[in-house]
Amino acid sequence: MRKSKGFTLIELLIVVVIIGILAAIAIPKFASTKEKSYLATMKSDLRNLVTAEEAYNGNYQSYTGTLSSLEFQASSGVTVSIGPADAIGWNATASHIGTSKTCGIFYGTSTAPIAGQNEGEPKCQ
Repeated sequence: MRKSKGFTLIELLIVVVIIGILAAIAIPKFASTKEKSYLATMKSDLRNLVTAEEAYNGNYQSYTGTLSSLEFQASSGVTVSIGPADAIGWNATASHIGTSKTCGIFYGTSTAPIAGQNEGEPKCQ
């Protein structure tokens, strides 16, 4: 009897099944991690917007509702919208093309874009 080298078909099928099970476990966790990174990016952009609004307020004693008036650039895939702004407050929201969730922030007497939100704290829903 000759001893052959290599794997049998059963051994290969078992390896393929194990890889499939591991992939079925890992893929949903990866999707969740991806969404968390999108939310972190939106929150970061909103914090940067706060800095830009405060710099604008330091120069003009009022906040602005126009992004082009600020030295601010949103991250790739993120859309930031500023709501009404005046001398005592403003609000903004951010969305990302990779998720259906939105994040918001407000300052001063402006209305919170997300219920239960604290002033100056980015929050997502």
